[in-house]
Amino acid sequence: MSLSDMSSSRSHSRAWLAPLIYLLCGGALLGLSTNLAKLAGEMQLSALAFLFWSISGASLILFVLAALRRNLPPINVRTIEYYAISAFLGVAGANLLFFSAIPHVGAGFVALIITLPPLLTYVGALTLNMERFQMMRAAGVISALAGAVTLAFHKFSAPDADYLWILLALIGPVLLAIGNLYRTLRWPEGVSSDALAPGMLIAAAIILFSVGLLPSFSLSVPAESSLPFLLIGVQAVVFAGQFLLLFLLQKSGGPVFLSLLGSVGAVVGVPVAILLQGETAPEGLLLGTLFIGAGIALLNIGKAKQAPTKTA
Repeated sequence: MSLSDMSSSRSHSRAWLAPLIYLLCGGALLGLSTNLAKLAGEMQLSALAFLFWSISGASLILFVLAALRRNLPPINVRTIEYYAISAFLGVAGANLLFFSAIPHVGAGFVALIITLPPLLTYVGALTLNMERFQMMRAAGVISALAGAVTLAFHKFSAPDADYLWILLALIGPVLLAIGNLYRTLRWPEGVSSDALAPGMLIAAAIILFSVGLLPSFSLSVPAESSLPFLLIGVQAVVFAGQFLLLFLLQKSGGPVFLSLLGSVGAVVGVPVAILLQGETAPEGLLLGTLFIGAGIALLNIGKAKQAPTKTA
């Protein structure tokens, strides 16, 4: 092997190591987030209030970090559009649905359906010619979709199933998948990840604040105890890390690889919900997880086989 080949091989390995680290860390924070949302509900903290104050805290953390690096979010027509649409799809809209649904369908079920974006993102990427068709990755989509259908079927057939909240929760992965594609297609040229992340979160906080002004909605936090404020602080730190890693992963791994965050999140979120929060394991969990796991593996193997072609 020549020196240039060895250098290329090491470069390729490093190129995949960083996205993998971002994926594992970001997914772990996502899985933790769904369980923190359940704790918030048990403290009588509304999903909207918990999400708004947590996102506001996270945006402040990332804004301060960006200011220290002298890399503040740029403000122009192009970036304002990017912040607003990304915020609605990937933060405010999807998370408000998930956090609102958790008291009705459980943190474990929400953690599992967040595994759906890889499938939806891959189909969208094929449709938009962002990826070329590959049989192995297509088989992965079908396998993971079979797992999601298995879980949804068992959830719908449960005697106490809350159909409305199950359907609303299933809209969340669709928003996330659209957001994954949008952020890649419309990434502002020359703007870094750590500048875009606080811009998106500030836009999300504005959207959530606007929702809080509507009748029957409130952003108030129960003041009888300090625990809700402590929980908001923890969630703010989790969100700051999660969304910073999301943008780093988006830039280095692409939209389909990014969407695997939900799968890693489920590996963390479901056991925590069952073991620490006393939730009952969702019906069809084993079979659904096997299908989804096989689908994710096939998607990743297919991606790895594509990489040498792209770098050749």
